[in-house]
This record gives sequence, structure tokens and C-alpha cells, in this order.
Amino acid sequence: MTTYLPPEVQAGLDDARKRALKKSQRLSVQAGEETFRVLEAWDDGFALELAVADHLRGMVDLYDGPTLLSQCLIVASEEDGDQMRFEYKRMTEATGEQPVDFEKPENAPVALIGKG
Repeated sequence: MTTYLPPEVQAGLDDARKRALKKSQRLSVQAGEETFRVLEAWDDGFALELAVADHLRGMVDLYDGPTLLSQCLIVASEEDGDQMRFEYKRMTEATGEQPVDFEKPENAPVALIGKG
């Protein structure tokens, strides 16, 4: 049995694999005005398409669809075929609360009830 594929067939299979990866991932990375689709993600990094994101580094925002997940400081770690792998140097989870500069007591009231 032979494992040789003509170059056109191999290129078609590679393109189909890339399209399937892009569709299966909802994650995206935004750097300034540019947005990039995440091909793969793991605990300490992610991969983007090499052709569009080989220059990316610094602070980026990580989104799941329209929802901001975290703000990350990233560095390019290695090329893996047609993907560029990035690692997190710092990752700050996004929360729905504004930061405060004081400690909130655990039993603090949630709201005040006015006199009727």
C-alpha cells in the first residue's frame, strides 16, 4: 500500500482541515483593530494561522464569540507547520465587576430598603 498523495490533493486536504479547525473554534484574539481566529487552544497558549499572525505579540484580548474572557500578554513560541503557537506570559480573567480600592465585608448589605 502506498501513502503518496498528489500535491493538489494534499493541498486540498490541508485547506479542508484548516477550515474545519476555524469553524470548530469560537475563540478569537483581538490585537488593536485586528481580530484573528484561534485554531487551537490549551491551558497555557493557543495557535493562530501563520500567514496572518506571525507578527503578533504583546497585549491581546481573548474572546469566546462576543464575550471577553481575558486580557493576555503573549509571546510567539514556535512555528508548527502552518500554525504559529503563542504562550501566555500573563493572563488576567475578565470579570463583570469594576475593581475597587477597598476591602468589601462579606456580610455587607446588597441594597438599602427605603421607608414606605
